[in-house]
Amino acid sequence: MRETTPILEAETISLRFGGVRALTEVSFHVRPGELFSIIGPNGAGKTSMVNCISGRYRPTAGRLLFKGQEITRLAPNRRAALGIGRTFQNLALFGHMTVLDNIMVGRHHLLRNNFLNGMLYWVGGARHEELEHRRAVEEIIDFLEIQHVRKAHAGTLPYGIRKRVELARAVALKPELILLDEPMAGMNLEEKEDMARFIVDLNEEWGMTVIMIEHDMGVVMDISHRVMVLDFGRRIAEGTPDEVLADPHVRKAYLGEVDEAAPEPGASAVTA
Repeated sequence: MRETTPILEAETISLRFGGVRALTEVSFHVRPGELFSIIGPNGAGKTSMVNCISGRYRPTAGRLLFKGQEITRLAPNRRAALGIGRTFQNLALFGHMTVLDNIMVGRHHLLRNNFLNGMLYWVGGARHEELEHRRAVEEIIDFLEIQHVRKAHAGTLPYGIRKRVELARAVALKPELILLDEPMAGMNLEEKEDMARFIVDLNEEWGMTVIMIEHDMGVVMDISHRVMVLDFGRRIAEGTPDEVLADPHVRKAYLGEVDEAAPEPGASAVTA
């Protein structure tokens, strides 16, 4: 993490649905090469924040910058083209397609050949381009250890393997920033350990900046560089795992502890 200029900046992001406030003036930044986690109780606004970053939702107020460029109003496909990928809390695979084809879908925006030279498949560049994309997809398949299901239909696979396939499709986009929405939800211990290893390797070996939502606090505290805590749509703490665990507002949000001497939320939020 040599670079200090943020790859992502969120400035006073607010999001409302009618009279419901999903997010209220949430600000934070993520540095290149970080593994940054967002945690909080159910309904805290974690997925709403990721949806704002990916473009699924447009904030009611505030702005988002990716590598210094404002993306607040960009469509999701434009953000993908800039280098922002994501997985979903609920699987969004094409069940009738093979694993290989599902991952290839993740590379659609990288295709450069158009319809005209595509007709000249064998003499033009389209065939060469397809082979290059196939090689990239095979590398991802090997990395995530799903070679044995590469030709299987996604809808027939066990849940844990489908979560890997969804991660593979997001990685196929070649993102600089990848958003992971509960990548270990519903997994057993062994599957969680495998997924945590893949995420750390993506961050450390593949150089991807990661923003992760995850409920397994043990995993979050083990692999994250920094953590932000949301509660009722507001940021109540941010810092290293140890700093966040020591924050009285975090203990109150998760454990119901009451510290009468603690200042109001936001005043003591760590901003490492």
